[in-house]
Amino acid sequence: QVQLVESGGGLVQAGGSLRLSCAGSGRSFSLDDMAWFRQAPGKEREFVASVRWGGRPTYYADSVKGRFTISRDAAKNTVFLQMNTMEPEDTAVYYCAAGPKYTNSQNYDDYRYRGQGTQVTVSS
Repeated sequence: QVQLVESGGGLVQAGGSLRLSCAGSGRSFSLDDMAWFRQAPGKEREFVASVRWGGRPTYYADSVKGRFTISRDAAKNTVFLQMNTMEPEDTAVYYCAAGPKYTNSQNYDDYRYRGQGTQVTVSS
């Protein structure tokens, strides 16, 4: 069974940091582009960041550029999202995804594999 499982979510104060992990199992994702998305209460799911299969380049939403960093460890079949200088507006469920139908897609529905999500809450 192919799975993506996110971890590392939780409660953090504004200005703090969290590191999310997404571990793949059931197949290798080393040749897949991978991405993070998020969905805040009452809002549509939005693109956060993506990384090409070789580890670069990386892409970011304007709202997180300079604060978040996406990276991957192919040997561990894992993608990470380091989130610094967090803001209450970053509160959301964060989802990882892999294997987009289209290169550099920022559309969640284009991704063949998707995790169940992890809650991130930033208090002011």
